[in-house]
Amino acid sequence: MSQSLRIALATGQLRRPLTETLRELLDLLVDGRYQVSGPERLPDDDLVATAGRPAADEARVAYYRTAIRSGHRPVAVVLAGARALIVDGHHKIAAYRAEGVTASVVRISEAQYSDS
Repeated sequence: MSQSLRIALATGQLRRPLTETLRELLDLLVDGRYQVSGPERLPDDDLVATAGRPAADEARVAYYRTAIRSGHRPVAVVLAGARALIVDGHHKIAAYRAEGVTASVVRISEAQYSDS
């Protein structure tokens, strides 16, 4: 992931349109049409970690906890389905959980189109 995208997600300062900001992540998904929404608050119960998540880095979690306590809202990226699969931001989610704050996420979902 590019440094500029990492900084945007870490600070919550995402440029619009979100599809362009997140283009490099979207390009990793299977071919299809996707809708990007957010940032929005998503309850912890709706978030599911991916199997290949990074090992816990307590220093990184502490960094995000400090940011959250200071009023910043780092953004995690989730792939929407029955539940929200965390694509990027496991340490951010861990920090939100530790601080008891609802996580800020950008949601990627399959675009729904009708034939009419």
